[in-house]
Amino acid sequence: MDWGTELWDQFEVLERHTQWGLDLLDKYVKFVKERAEVEQAYAKQLRSLVKKYLPKRPTKDDPEVKFSQQQSFVQLLQEVNDFAGQRELVAESLGIRVCLELAKYSQEMKQERKMHFQEGRRAQQQLENGFKQLETSKRKFERDCREAEKAAHTAERLDQDINATKADVEKAKQQAHLRNHMAEESKNEYAAQLQRFNRDQAHFYFSQMPQIFDKLQDMDERRATRLGAGYGLLSEAELQVVPIIGKCLEGMKVAAESVDAKNDSQVLIELHKSGFARPGDLEFEDFSQVMNRVPSDSSLGTPDCRPELRAASSRSRAKRWPFGKKNKPRPPSLSLLGGHLPSTLSDGPPSPRSGRDPLAILSEISKSVKPRLASFRSLRGGRGTVVTEDFSHLPPEQQRKRLQQQLEERNRELQKEEDQREALKKMKDVYEKTPQMGDPASLEPRIAETLGNIERLKLEVQKYEAWLAEAESRVLSNRGDSLSRHSRPPDPPATAPPDSSSSSNNSGSQDNKESSEEPPSEEGQDTPIYTEFDEDFEEPASPIGQCVAIYHFEGSSEGTISMSEGEDLSLMEEDKGDGWTRVRRKQGGEGYVPTSYLRVTLN
Repeated sequence: MDWGTELWDQFEVLERHTQWGLDLLDKYVKFVKERAEVEQAYAKQLRSLVKKYLPKRPTKDDPEVKFSQQQSFVQLLQEVNDFAGQRELVAESLGIRVCLELAKYSQEMKQERKMHFQEGRRAQQQLENGFKQLETSKRKFERDCREAEKAAHTAERLDQDINATKADVEKAKQQAHLRNHMAEESKNEYAAQLQRFNRDQAHFYFSQMPQIFDKLQDMDERRATRLGAGYGLLSEAELQVVPIIGKCLEGMKVAAESVDAKNDSQVLIELHKSGFARPGDLEFEDFSQVMNRVPSDSSLGTPDCRPELRAASSRSRAKRWPFGKKNKPRPPSLSLLGGHLPSTLSDGPPSPRSGRDPLAILSEISKSVKPRLASFRSLRGGRGTVVTEDFSHLPPEQQRKRLQQQLEERNRELQKEEDQREALKKMKDVYEKTPQMGDPASLEPRIAETLGNIERLKLEVQKYEAWLAEAESRVLSNRGDSLSRHSRPPDPPATAPPDSSSSSNNSGSQDNKESSEEPPSEEGQDTPIYTEFDEDFEEPASPIGQCVAIYHFEGSSEGTISMSEGEDLSLMEEDKGDGWTRVRRKQGGEGYVPTSYLRVTLN
């Protein structure tokens, strides 16, 4: 069943149908174009949303990056950013494989359709021209026959007329003979035209137009097939990114499951524990000694001394809790500043020494820290805190951690300089053996610079090691002090009035308390329950972007890693111009891969 056989007389119907098919193709191209614009806008909005909530590139000392909650949130945002990238790939695939190619194909179909219909109209015009010529020859033949018949009647009438001359009769007969000859020629011409028209008409309906209609049918079927393939490209573009989108969703799930509350609590402890010793118990202050030394009940005490005692008691209570709100200091009394005391107090036994409160501990620690040179200090904006090079402005534990970090950084820099020095020495040896490769003297300045850097870093390492040892001893001292206070039972308050014997016992107990408050010995500092975290884990470098492997790469040489086509990687370092990019695999491992093998998306 084909159009040339079944639709030989439906030229206008085929013209309308083929035009409708091309209009449908253009309509689908327009739909896909708008769909690609929707995908592009969606991806753009997702990237804007991720950029809005993604933190700035974190510094190494930023405490927030150490928490698993923050790391999981950043990873989730990166997965959403990758998801937006896949939507952009869908839009790009639809724009190139559907919009551009189908639009180009539609133009080709329009040109082919125009050519076929022009050929059909040309054949119709030729057939119509042959029919017109046939009609013209037919009318001429008809006219010549009527003229011949008329001339024959005229000649016959003159021949029977007795009044007509012989010349008139001969002339009429010649005219009749001429008309018969012209009619015979017109008949022959009409017959030839009719035969030619019938032949052209048969060729038109049985050969020429069926071929044109078959070509139109083939064109329309090819257009429909290509349109169906275009319908399939719409879903194929989605199916291509489904695996990667699935990986993005899996990454979001992994990020959600990687939140570790216990680890975050431990990180918070490591970040903010001060290392100070806990405040000890306050000692009992016996204010009844004044009453016991008064000779009579009428003189229980001097009025001038009681406000001073109440002031001292209030100061002790104010220092007891270090987390109170804005404890404003009061001016000390004359008795505490070495002024004149009443005789009732000066003659009595000395009062017990008050326990170490938190403010006194902070004061002792600040006095024990030796001030550094002014050249090693810098002012931090805001509250004007003096930041020293040995971090003595920080609590002991934080000072130890910062010093340990600085020491590790210096050791890494020192190792790097030593490796560079060894490389320069090997290069110099090569230049000395093969002078055509380079001048050995040109490496002397760099070798000298490297030696200077090594000496400088060694001095800094020694300096930080000394500061770190001092900070660690201070932390151990505070821990041992806290341990001794925690293990000592509290002294019971004295309820009976003191006498001479009790005074002696009091002084003895005072000596015992003073001896118990001495810092612990080195054996106490070596108690295994208090261990030091000497190793500080280094935070891995944060990726600066994401990339997708376009091709497979083996990574057999040293310093490179293998990757498979379509694998998602984290971009750790951009191409420096040598054609290689450093990336990190999600399963672990870093290395270099060819830049041309990647599709890079920076953060």
